[in-house]
Amino acid sequence: MRKAVSFFWAICALAIAAGAQQTRPLISLDEFLSTTEIRAAKISPDGQAVVVATSAPDWRHNRYREELWLWRQSTGALALLTEGGADARPEWSPDGKYLAFVSSRPLAGEDEEDKDKDETERVWVIAADGGEAFPLYREKLETHAFAWSPDGSRILFAVQQPLTEAQEQEQKQEWKDVVRWREQERGDVLLALRLDAAKDAATKVSLPENEKKEKGASALPSSAQVIARSNFAIAEIAPYGEKIAFETESVSHRMEDPHAAEVYLVEMQGGTVQQLTHNEGLESNLRWSPEGKRLYFLVRAAGGSVEGPYRDGQGRLYALDPGTGKIARLGSSFEGSWEGYTVTADGQLLATGQLGTEQQVYAIDGDKAEAVPGLAGTYSGLDAARQGQRLVVLHSTVTEPTQVFLAEGSHALEQAKAVTAFNPVFQQRAQVEWSVYRWKAEDGTAVEGVLIYPPGKKGAKHLPMLTLIHGGPADADGNRFGADWYDWATLAAANGWLVFRPNYRGSSGYGDRFMLGIAPHLVSRPGKDILEGVDALVRDGIADPERLTIGGYSYGGYMTNWLITQTTRFRAAVTGAGAVEHAANWGNDDLTFDDAWYLGGRPWEDPGLYQSEAALFQFNKVRTPVHLVGGDADVRVSYLEDVLMERALEALGIPHAFLVFPGEGHSLSKNPWHGYIKVREELKWLQQYGGR
Repeated sequence: MRKAVSFFWAICALAIAAGAQQTRPLISLDEFLSTTEIRAAKISPDGQAVVVATSAPDWRHNRYREELWLWRQSTGALALLTEGGADARPEWSPDGKYLAFVSSRPLAGEDEEDKDKDETERVWVIAADGGEAFPLYREKLETHAFAWSPDGSRILFAVQQPLTEAQEQEQKQEWKDVVRWREQERGDVLLALRLDAAKDAATKVSLPENEKKEKGASALPSSAQVIARSNFAIAEIAPYGEKIAFETESVSHRMEDPHAAEVYLVEMQGGTVQQLTHNEGLESNLRWSPEGKRLYFLVRAAGGSVEGPYRDGQGRLYALDPGTGKIARLGSSFEGSWEGYTVTADGQLLATGQLGTEQQVYAIDGDKAEAVPGLAGTYSGLDAARQGQRLVVLHSTVTEPTQVFLAEGSHALEQAKAVTAFNPVFQQRAQVEWSVYRWKAEDGTAVEGVLIYPPGKKGAKHLPMLTLIHGGPADADGNRFGADWYDWATLAAANGWLVFRPNYRGSSGYGDRFMLGIAPHLVSRPGKDILEGVDALVRDGIADPERLTIGGYSYGGYMTNWLITQTTRFRAAVTGAGAVEHAANWGNDDLTFDDAWYLGGRPWEDPGLYQSEAALFQFNKVRTPVHLVGGDADVRVSYLEDVLMERALEALGIPHAFLVFPGEGHSLSKNPWHGYIKVREELKWLQQYGGR
């Protein structure tokens, strides 16, 4: 009898919940794209405070505001720490008294004309107790990387080797405004500047005449110590005791050769620079073990290979012995992709690993990786305190916005306490529902993806469907929150679309074999996976074959452009920043080495493959109305690829629209109105042509 009563009340509870869901309004476009994004969270050395970096649209000023917030254990509250509007990448001083960050905010004492011109990203410092932030230096030197010295007395930072005023004048006189491609590129210089010197300099609004530099003098800060010079750009700095490890990248910031990304070691007082790695992997996330005997690093998904020739496999973790140069792979028993990690005060290695549609926390011990009990969804941004066991982590699900959580240790991840509560509107609106969907490819390979249903429609049949393809291709859609111009699946679902997000071959989180299966057929192999998933959904009666649409951005745009040449089943397409051919894109793409690996070589090494895998040469088959977008400053996928596609659509008489976003690169990060208009018009296009 008790079971029957319990079942009755359970049914009532579900009915009440369903009723409440139906009475909630749908999320609006304005609400959806006003989301505050959490970029990072860093825990203080003693574990008693957390700094949170956010980005949010500033509609009035046509920009994004980047701000820092501070949560304290003593108050249990989150408060705004900086108001510069361009403050990011915070790092605690070793004693927890200060925070350093990168900002392009104007310097005090500049006149308005200078403020408009100077958008240099410098290191700034602010006391954790509050007050006015001050710049580490005033020179127009863009900070590429920075870190606190272990004793907290200095800040180490890397900038491009500057020219003296005399050199600048000589260059201007001889070359005018001509760009000497490659010839004028310069490597970085690694500097150290004392914190007390920066504080003293901050009290001076302008330099007295006798302190101004002469034309032949160095353009570096006068009190800065030069530690090392590099022929490459310096991307990361990791000090320990009297030694500094740093990782480099291409001077042009274009990945043309993986050997530009290596790890080096130098003494704090300067001297000979020792190269520690010699491989074809792109090392990142340098961290020392607590005793300083090992240097950990991550090779992200599609980041090349440490073990042999370049290849785009899953994310991997390594430990390097600086004394012997030996490198050991860690957590190799894990079948998924390592996405991030941290080192605890007692030396435990904790990592976030993507496996299928979930991303969880794992404890690493040699080859072994043991899952830490946690909540379903996606964990990221792990950071451990230097003292004690506390750590912070970001967590989200499809329907729960990303928040920062504080855990008493890895053993207490499930009981972690939220220290942020951004974006509450999503809990006040009707919730979408989702599920994992699996199918078999023609060769028997198991493939899966995610279905996101309109509110209250889970289990319904013959739904209008949008196949929304993720970028990368080294990525995967799963149980995580997304709400921006790029990841708008839940907004599309709120607008009545069943959204199919396929994790096709080439996606991370499914093993190296699955990920490497994309090469050398960059679009045709994953394209078959996607179409077979669409066919399965139609056969299962879930998707309406008369109301199918497709879309994607970046590599998702590549795939959309390709698939509309392979089938006429899609009634509408929305695409952006996707190449339609691969030869010119190989030359323009800032990840050009990556492109060549995917296609088995450079354009002249297999021109037939470059052509057969290009949508452009099959555009005569296109019948689908296409909405196209692109940023005219995009160096990842040249804007001219978008122009080329539009020209083809115009010549063929295919209904289309083309939106160009001025000044935008690949990420549309300059002006939030650009992303707003993109999504607004894409939804209209789907409504107009998609059969709803």
